[in-house]
Amino acid sequence: MALAACNASSPSDSAASPGGTAAAAKENASLTLVSYAVTQAAYEQIIPKFVAKWKAEQNQDVQFDQSYGGSGSQTRAVIDGLEADIVALALALDTQKIEQAGLIQPGWEQEAPNGAIVHKSVAALVTRDGNPKGIKAWSDLTKGAQVITANPKTSGGARWNFLALWGAITQTGGNDAKALDFTTQVFKNVPVLPKDAREATDVFFKQGQGDVLINYENEVLLAKQKGENLPFVIPTDVNISIDNPVAVVDANVDKHGTRAIAEAFVEYLFTPEAQEEFAKVGFRPVDPTVGEKYASQYPKIDKLFTVQDLGGWGEVQKKFFEDGAVFDQIQAEA
Repeated sequence: MALAACNASSPSDSAASPGGTAAAAKENASLTLVSYAVTQAAYEQIIPKFVAKWKAEQNQDVQFDQSYGGSGSQTRAVIDGLEADIVALALALDTQKIEQAGLIQPGWEQEAPNGAIVHKSVAALVTRDGNPKGIKAWSDLTKGAQVITANPKTSGGARWNFLALWGAITQTGGNDAKALDFTTQVFKNVPVLPKDAREATDVFFKQGQGDVLINYENEVLLAKQKGENLPFVIPTDVNISIDNPVAVVDANVDKHGTRAIAEAFVEYLFTPEAQEEFAKVGFRPVDPTVGEKYASQYPKIDKLFTVQDLGGWGEVQKKFFEDGAVFDQIQAEA
């Protein structure tokens, strides 16, 4: 995915103008949105609609500077000084890192509708043409197929893959011992661990390694829209809800004087109008009306679990991905 980063323009000082004069209210404003790569197609449609709405209601022009890239790298960029007003990242763990850096106030999950989860997806298994290994479910990944996935120690997105494998056992009656055995068997079939999801995709498609790539439903649906008919399977017996959050970056909106517009934009993302744009590019919308409209696009999952079912991101990070934790033990065994 292309990185489309822009330098932030000078924010409007209208919020600080004495008396809030009409002239000040009409000064241009600037917002910086930092998101991960595959959301770009949706935001390119959503932003002009919000800009027109804000102009009609507030008589103010808003310019958006946008940056798209890997969720982990975008997180680091914001912490290192990219002055995002809004972050829309692949997982709450990345948003929490920005919170821990002191840029987002605790409780951000309650500052937006739906616990700040703006859209969702599930895990998908991309196969070779004709699915020669007969991949249909998670259990098939231990039956001799080479599996391509990124390294969950370095890739936030790959943590969804790992948790999907673990939860496929623990969320269907198995205990941690069985989950550890199953997940270890899968990683014994992983020939290489790329550092991020984009590199894993290149390993699978450009280098031709592996029989199956663990990917995401929204990515394969978006690829299909672009004419790339990737053969894929959505495990429907059990799958993980890949929940993608949005948050206002408190330190930056207060610095820029953009809090009101930033919060209004976040609220707008939950409207049916914006939710439909997410649905069009393959995300599962959180608005129930829009979800019903696009229901035929998304297979029903019999057992859909969340990170909270596994203890939440704090517990997940400590249990699985800290140095010496479960994933390191699996790697030593594999």
